[in-house]
Parts: sequence; C-alpha cells; structure tokens
Amino acid sequence: MSEFSKALSVTASGMKAQAARLRHVSENISNADTPGYRRKTVPFEAIRDLNTDVESVRTGRVTLDRSDLEKVYDPSHPLADESGHYQGSNVDLMIEIADAREAQRSYEANLKMFDQTRQMSASLMDLLKR
Repeated sequence: MSEFSKALSVTASGMKAQAARLRHVSENISNADTPGYRRKTVPFEAIRDLNTDVESVRTGRVTLDRSDLEKVYDPSHPLADESGHYQGSNVDLMIEIADAREAQRSYEANLKMFDQTRQMSASLMDLLKR
C-alpha cells in the first residue's frame, strides 16, 4: 500500500468518525425537549490494520449520558407527577453546539488533508508521465 493510499485511508476514517459524531450530536439537539431523553455520546477508538500497518480511527459503542435529567415544573404536562414536575432531558444545547462545531472543523481538516493528498498523488503521476 502506497503512502498516498495510507494517508487517504486515515483521513477517510477520520471523516467517517466525525460524520457519525455529528449525526449523534444532531440527534441530541433534535431531542433536547423530549421528556426522559438521555444525551448520546460516541467515543473514538484508534485501530491498527496489521496488514498495512495503518492506524486509523473509528467510533466506539454509543453510550447514554447518565447525568441527572432536568426536573421541569409544568402541572399541565401529561407526564407531570402530583407535584407538577416531570423529567426533561439532560441535553445542554451549548455543549451540543460546541461539539457540532468541533466535529465540523475536524471533518473539514480531514477533508482538506484528503484533498491535499489527492492533489499530491495527481502531481506525482503528472511528473512520472514526463
């Protein structure tokens, strides 16, 4: 496997992992007002392909945030208990927006590296044709 192929493989795995992270962040944002919803997090794991000796990244198992759910006071809500409270979600929109921005920037950085590698490979092919 050429160094260009290895670089493309690594950056592609990074883009795939960040895309998965962004999917979970957007799911968290869309369920921020859903009663009882727990925030989902996805860790990254480094993996090494023993055949090519390339280390890349992938997403691990999705986990639920076990922090306390927000207690919301709304006696008219159908899920409210006798005290007028129900359990909201534990999604903090500021954290989700920051995570989304970080995932977007990491994806863009991987995309730029992917494009640079592709351009370098094309330039090398042009040089070899001469």
